[in-house]
Amino acid sequence: MRGFFVPIAAASVALLALFAAPATAQDTPGWSIAIHGGAGTIARENMTPEQDAAYRAALQRALDAGAAVLRDGGSAMDAIQAAIEPMEDDALFNAGRGAVLTWDGDIELDASIMDGRTRDAGAVAGVTGIRHPIDLARKVMTDSPHVMLAGTGAEAFAASHQLETMPPEWFETTRRREALERMKAEQLSALDVDIKFGTVGAVALDADGNMAAGTSTGGMTGKRWGRIGDAPIIGAGTYADNRSCAVSATGWGEFFIRVGVAQEICTRLRYRFRAEIDAAQARVPLDEEGIPTYLVHASEFGLEAAQAQEEIDAVIADVGSLGGDGGVIVVTREGHPLFSMNTSGMYRGRATSAGMNEVAIYDDE
Repeated sequence: MRGFFVPIAAASVALLALFAAPATAQDTPGWSIAIHGGAGTIARENMTPEQDAAYRAALQRALDAGAAVLRDGGSAMDAIQAAIEPMEDDALFNAGRGAVLTWDGDIELDASIMDGRTRDAGAVAGVTGIRHPIDLARKVMTDSPHVMLAGTGAEAFAASHQLETMPPEWFETTRRREALERMKAEQLSALDVDIKFGTVGAVALDADGNMAAGTSTGGMTGKRWGRIGDAPIIGAGTYADNRSCAVSATGWGEFFIRVGVAQEICTRLRYRFRAEIDAAQARVPLDEEGIPTYLVHASEFGLEAAQAQEEIDAVIADVGSLGGDGGVIVVTREGHPLFSMNTSGMYRGRATSAGMNEVAIYDDE
């Protein structure tokens, strides 16, 4: 924990006024980005060396695309879109090309995006033919008065903005068709078929201290009745708030919705930040009149990575206690790129202006 102590001789009301003011980070944190390509039952023994290498290369391409935007002084919003779109085009993931099939053999895509600076957000659900659903979600945010559009209405909105579309055969892959056929033939559940959730997402903090989060998915194999998971739901699968963090989730969406995972994490980090300031202030000596001799200046204070990790892990543990599984990527206001999962693996990566650049798959990496 780090803090900045200011000597005072004012009344305690000054202390209250300080704590009522919004907090900003002491030092420019540089930039930071984290990405994911889904979490689930991902074991080394079930991955060939070629598959392992292919996933790592795909993650690195996406991570590099987002990091390049930030390195050149671009915004967090542009960075996360730059990272997500290559994964929407990559058949290895369950988003865009390579998305899972519905019960009727179609592909329905969901996505959401959020700007932590303004808390503006956009989302789409159940759309077909849109090459980059994350781009459509951003258009909903910037070019409509709404937060979420669905189905044919969202597709009409996309057409009015000339967003790129592709034919059904471009999205469909043999692997996903076989998964649906096996599900029906063996009367399996979606979880029996989808041993890993291939949802993709990205979170970022730019050099101006602004954060953004985005998530894109094809949902669950064999989904019916217009089922929607957490990915397009602001506060469940995606959330960004400059006061605390940016989050993108992947996993069993019904549980992430019930817990409100993304916003819950950001809220817990806000309260943990406040609790740490209060704890530091409580340790400040008092003068003979009982007035603190120093103020702990909130703008000079930040959570350590380990403190943030505790709160993130607690939310994922809550998901697990209800029976759900999956994971999250998080970037904090201090620039910590963090992960948490209750699965055996999560396709993921992170990079920072301080030189971190890594991708990983298994939970012990």
